[in-house]
Amino acid sequence: MSEPKKKKAFVLRVNPQIMEAVEKWAQDEFRSVNGQIEWILNEALKKSGRKKK
Repeated sequence: MSEPKKKKAFVLRVNPQIMEAVEKWAQDEFRSVNGQIEWILNEALKKSGRKKK
């Protein structure tokens, strides 16, 4: 078995309107808020060509 990927925890401050929109989006996509933020970041990194393969 492979070892599970470790994740780094950090504090994120977001204005209430953005957080509310992300929460709704996460619900619509059946993800947790954390999972949704991770997905958004991942997509942005891919789109900008900054994600390592």
